[in-house]
Amino acid sequence: MKQLLSADQISRRVAELGTQLAADYRGRPLTVVGVLSGSVVFLADLIRCIDVPHQIGFVEASSYRGRTTTGSELTVSVDRLPDLTGRDVLLIDDILDTGRTLASLKALLAARHPASLRTAVLLWKDGTQQVDFMADYHAFRIPNAFVVGYGLDYNNDYRHRPDIVILEPQDLPSIGLRPSRPD
Repeated sequence: MKQLLSADQISRRVAELGTQLAADYRGRPLTVVGVLSGSVVFLADLIRCIDVPHQIGFVEASSYRGRTTTGSELTVSVDRLPDLTGRDVLLIDDILDTGRTLASLKALLAARHPASLRTAVLLWKDGTQQVDFMADYHAFRIPNAFVVGYGLDYNNDYRHRPDIVILEPQDLPSIGLRPSRPD
């Protein structure tokens, strides 16, 4: 594994992003919606830096099954969402890769009639978007590599790491990891 972003780099940038979001949403009815499970660490740190009142909700979205690193059909659950009608909504995810998950979730949330709907991601992977989608906010642009840590996982492992590392195929020799993660 090779470290891509240190815990200190992440902490500083998340604080900067939180300050920017607080300025952008000051005086507005904000609801922050996290995509489970990858966004939990990022969301927990980020909302403490958004110094304006806001509600929190979650959606579950997954296109992975077991030990795969390439996605299949997207499954979504919105059971943990508050009423979004008339509220400014900020959809938070861990990574923008292909763009399919965030594009689908944004369309799903738009149908709930928010006053506005924007997206923020911790990581924006360069050169991998398969749909026309851009995050409104991002903390870091990264190269096309399979990364884990700070909430990002491989087979539900590595989320606990305080940094972000590149997981190489040789790190998992019995599995044959491919360097792409659909989002």
